[in-house]
Amino acid sequence: MSSLTETPWLAYRWRIAILLCLITTINYIDRQALTVAAPFLMEEFSISASQYGWINFGFLVAYGFGQLVCGPLIDRLGSKRAFSLAVIAWSIVGMLHVFGRGFASFLSFRVLLGLTEAANFPAATKAIAEWFPDSERSLAVGIFTMGPGLGGIIAPPFIAIIILYWGWQAAFLISGVVGFLWLILWQRWFYLPADHPHLPQAERELIEVGREIITAPVKRPWYWALRYREVWGLMISRFVSDGAFYFFVFWLPLYLSQERGFDLKAIALFAWMPFLALDVGGIAGGYLGKKLIDKGLSLNKSRKLVIWIGAVLVLVAMPAATTESAAVALTLIAIAMFAIQFKASSMFTLPADLFPPRDVGTIWGMYGAVGSLAGGVFSVVAGWTIDHYSWAPLFVAVACMHIASAVLINIFIPRIELLDTHSGNHA
Repeated sequence: MSSLTETPWLAYRWRIAILLCLITTINYIDRQALTVAAPFLMEEFSISASQYGWINFGFLVAYGFGQLVCGPLIDRLGSKRAFSLAVIAWSIVGMLHVFGRGFASFLSFRVLLGLTEAANFPAATKAIAEWFPDSERSLAVGIFTMGPGLGGIIAPPFIAIIILYWGWQAAFLISGVVGFLWLILWQRWFYLPADHPHLPQAERELIEVGREIITAPVKRPWYWALRYREVWGLMISRFVSDGAFYFFVFWLPLYLSQERGFDLKAIALFAWMPFLALDVGGIAGGYLGKKLIDKGLSLNKSRKLVIWIGAVLVLVAMPAATTESAAVALTLIAIAMFAIQFKASSMFTLPADLFPPRDVGTIWGMYGAVGSLAGGVFSVVAGWTIDHYSWAPLFVAVACMHIASAVLINIFIPRIELLDTHSGNHA
């Protein structure tokens, strides 16, 4: 047992976390291809900011609906098979973007991409619940949720260089192909802990201690979970906070172009920086959550402390839109994105903390669906606000949304602990 704790990065469970991080990175590169190309495509096809907002709305609403549908399917199919089917589907849809010719066609392709990419987070969270004990989940989630940041780091230079040398169509084709390469690794390396042919017995016991091992698929309607106050808390907290994250993911390159005068080369050079901060925040929050539990702090207190630290730090986004310095604005945005992912390292762990592994896909599907819907609504509001007013009100809203989210977690989930989903009582 000691060898596992002394060299955790050599243990199989951490390799699974890295594999999940890799596919989440690919997932975000696929969706960021349009984001990075947006200034170029909007000019070529006469797409307004409001129309771009509706394109993002279409993606996020489909992404949310897809999570709602995918969650129960993932619990029935299992994380390995579900991930395989999803990656094939979204890689093909990503490549179909080469046929985009304007607002209507890009909206259609984004809806399809949202539906197919929706399996990523519920399937990854289910895999984390299957592979990690309670004390390590926040760090494992911090690792796999580095994917959005890594995607944001890689996408600006990667997509911009492809566009500059081979045209925007090549950006969608190349990013789509990468998913099929990951699929080879997934098929070869991923097993459930109980079935893994090379998993040391000590690590198997560490993963399985204190948990109910259920191998049979669970067949029940998704709405069974609505009887739990904690599920309502998860969904409402995501509804009021996710717009802030998606605002930076989808609008940052356009903001740098329109408000700060960045051309495509400058976007490639600088737009990745806030996404690096995003990744650092995820790891920092996950590491802090693990250390707090290791030092004896309860699961409830450690998760909520990390959530509140992140929520308060997001407030630095407020002056980003009004400062005259582009460097200062980018720095403040980077700190805000660090804080968002710092908070997410514990927020995204809550479904696995509250529900057994057999139910995590379904709960995450509901949790993520509401957040994506909120992100879509905020994107439409953002487009209208930019066309009719300015960027400043959006930064004020983004700065305050995570405080509201943290308050709601405390109200609806007074204590974070595993629920007994057979009787409806706390375990």
